[in-house]
Amino acid sequence: MSQSDNTPNSQQSNAQHRKMTNKKQLKVWFLVPLIVFLGLIVMLYMRLGKPTDIVANMALERPVPAFELPLLSDTSRIMTNDNLPDKPFLMNIWGSWCPTCIIEHPFLMELEERGVNLVGVNYKDDIGDALSYLNRGGDPFSMSIQDLSGQFALDLGLTGAPETFIVDGDGIIRQHIIGEVNEANWQERIMPCLMVLNEANKNGNSPDPSQVGEACK
Repeated sequence: MSQSDNTPNSQQSNAQHRKMTNKKQLKVWFLVPLIVFLGLIVMLYMRLGKPTDIVANMALERPVPAFELPLLSDTSRIMTNDNLPDKPFLMNIWGSWCPTCIIEHPFLMELEERGVNLVGVNYKDDIGDALSYLNRGGDPFSMSIQDLSGQFALDLGLTGAPETFIVDGDGIIRQHIIGEVNEANWQERIMPCLMVLNEANKNGNSPDPSQVGEACK
């Protein structure tokens, strides 16, 4: 290194250069949160006015997906679509690990007492835990199938347990309830839909699309 590199002027120049470099780096780091914030604003703006139930609607007006899954109470027996009721029913996705399922369960027991046909889909659950859950709280289901991988529930259109699908006598999904079933959504949504589906099934007809569209919305 030459002697000129160690002069006071050279040292001062190097110090100023480092100071300016540090300032530029600080400015860049301060800009990162601003860029992220602006990106979020743009994303929120683009979502304005768009429906939020797109995933749920994808489940409607199509048959229950084909399945071959074990019966929860006897895993040596394999259930298929042929084992589903030929009358309108509720298909409820549940798990013993699911806190909201525990909250929902007493009301499902009430529906079973009222004569509502419920089919259970035990979602990603340990069989011992699932059976203990039903032994403790009662079993509201005419049958429960074991969906250990969770693929069938995803094929149905599940976004997160618990969820309930109302299926007509032809095996077509007519309504999708996200979250727990309770007295409020039973009165407002589920019961009106079931009444239309049951009436059509009793008369041996397919449900009228306009009636289904109004009652099962």
